[in-house]
Amino acid sequence: MFDGLTNRLGQVFDRLKRRGALTEADVTAALREVRVALLEADVALPVVKAFVEGVREKAVGQDVLRSVTPGQMVIKIVHDHLVEILGGDSELTTNVVPPAVFLMVGLQGSGKTTTTAKLARRIARREKKKVLVASLDVYRPAAMEQLQQLAAQAEVASLDIVPGERPAAIAVRALDRARREGFDLLLLDTAGRLHIDEELMAEVAEIRDLARPHETLLVADAMTGQDAVRVAKGFHEKVGLTGIVLTRVDGDARGGAALSMRQVTGCPIKAIGVGEKLDQIEEFQAGRIASRILGMGDVVGLVERAAEAIDKEDAEKLAAKIQKGGFDLDDMAQQLRQLRKMGGLGGVMGMLPGVGRIKEQLAGAKVDEGMLKRQEAMIQSMTPKERKDAKVLNASRKRRIAAGSGTSVPDINRLIKQYMEMSRVMKQMGRLGQKGIMRQGLGSLFRR
Repeated sequence: MFDGLTNRLGQVFDRLKRRGALTEADVTAALREVRVALLEADVALPVVKAFVEGVREKAVGQDVLRSVTPGQMVIKIVHDHLVEILGGDSELTTNVVPPAVFLMVGLQGSGKTTTTAKLARRIARREKKKVLVASLDVYRPAAMEQLQQLAAQAEVASLDIVPGERPAAIAVRALDRARREGFDLLLLDTAGRLHIDEELMAEVAEIRDLARPHETLLVADAMTGQDAVRVAKGFHEKVGLTGIVLTRVDGDARGGAALSMRQVTGCPIKAIGVGEKLDQIEEFQAGRIASRILGMGDVVGLVERAAEAIDKEDAEKLAAKIQKGGFDLDDMAQQLRQLRKMGGLGGVMGMLPGVGRIKEQLAGAKVDEGMLKRQEAMIQSMTPKERKDAKVLNASRKRRIAAGSGTSVPDINRLIKQYMEMSRVMKQMGRLGQKGIMRQGLGSLFRR
């Protein structure tokens, strides 16, 4: 979502860093370009003005202009101000006397029902909470059934559907079940509308008064830009929000809504949806988002994503196997699956420092995200014997595997070459052991 802004700001800061010393005129010129970049990213004008003035006040100080690395100092000031605008870190309220109640509100089409299931799954798995979800949307066809199906996929409980029951009555029944059955968290998915109207607000306010939620979360589509900010303001004035969840952050929106929302509404962004799958939701952490915008990556987020994707038991088995000098094509297929779970090559690379600025070059290089699936299909088309010992793969076996996986013999050859290289590195790791790798450095793995 922030790619355009990242590229523009990256160009401005690259020019600043190339200068040994900065004058006040240099900073003013750079901030003029920052202002244009923010406006082009659809950030609200009052927010842009406050941001630029706040940065200017600190950036033209003597400590910066006389610093050994003034360009880096300016970037740090911009980073800190971005964190301030984004509102710092704000966690969801779950550690309260159960059941904690989350009231999910928003317009139709914002992804509210899917987000309800995503949050339920994340909290149930990460915090080991017992979670119940209930749909109060009696208007949209199959809305209740949709939440039930998503809850089953997320492996959380859902409230039974009673035909003809009104939203307020459903909320009361959900609260009663949550208390009786010892649920830690209850998520109430309210009905949406195409636009804000008095009937919608009256219904949501009635449910709010009955449920007394610990969190009233607006689900807003980041693709709607400044409209999302206006919707948030409207809901906050009528219902009283405690936070915002932005969806479709992985899309090509310009990012202005996220940067404007906290300043304009005073409500923190508490989570962001980064894809359509149920596990593709992240806590909103201003420092990490600011780092991504400035092309610094998000290594902490990458480590967290890896921890979720990689099974500890499988990793220990693989480590033991490597110690004995064994690494076969089954192990390689497992690594490919884990990489896909982490968002593929693009998802991983997008979180690495500095990669954001070379995305155009990477696109030009045509990195094929479907390659991981095809490589996995090739390995699955092999017999157990072939996966255990790649040396038996002769020409006729390769033709059979290519036909079975919808690929070509050159594709099989490339896969085997990649496997052989990985196997060589793994054997080297096995011989060195953990202490040897630490002593000689990672470079020792890549010496021929």
